Amino acid sequence: FPSIFHPFAKCILLSIQCFVCTQVVYGEDIAILAGDAMLSTSFEWVAKQTPRELVDAERILDVIGRLGKSVGAKGLAGGQVMDLICEGKGNDVTIDDLRWIHTHKTAALLDVAVASGAILGGATPEEVKACEIFALNIGLAFQVADDILDVTQSTEELGKTAAKDLEADKTTYPKLLGLEGARAEAERLVAVAKAAMAPFGDRAIPLLALADYIIDRKN
Repeated sequence: FPSIFHPFAKCILLSIQCFVCTQVVYGEDIAILAGDAMLSTSFEWVAKQTPRELVDAERILDVIGRLGKSVGAKGLAGGQVMDLICEGKGNDVTIDDLRWIHTHKTAALLDVAVASGAILGGATPEEVKACEIFALNIGLAFQVADDILDVTQSTEELGKTAAKDLEADKTTYPKLLGLEGARAEAERLVAVAKAAMAPFGDRAIPLLALADYIIDRKN
């Protein structure tokens, strides 16, 4: 996904796994351009590769619009900007600020992925809304779990540098809610996500398993 290549040209340091990121191999300029190219290709792919005989044009346009919003000022870009603004502000950052950041920076990407699949698959507006609720909550739960892992796991266990948020003085869920409070919040979010899937019955089993994995994972 473009956000992997496009984190304001900051290199992701995963030296434990001897992983060399795009910025290191090709330079920041090529990494940024790679992100641009991937982002543009996503719109092209939906427009050209969605079979018109199976999906009507209105649904395709809906998905393209959602893709654009998810990475724009009201999505990934906006969330990332707010995240940067809040760095180093300590106690001035509230839980509402943190939720806003990760609703737009993380959950928006899961939202568009899940909702787009539902839309292209012929889901009703009510079914799409249920999918959005599910995606939003597992997206936030994913970030809460990430924040917990950052302070409870070692670099070796994570496969990436541990405690990096602490060193950057970033506001996290454990910092605002405490470790147990953050764990309770992750479980609450997953419960809301699962409840949204109730109308789908057994068809939602893979998504329910994904929700559990998000907060049970160790890295």
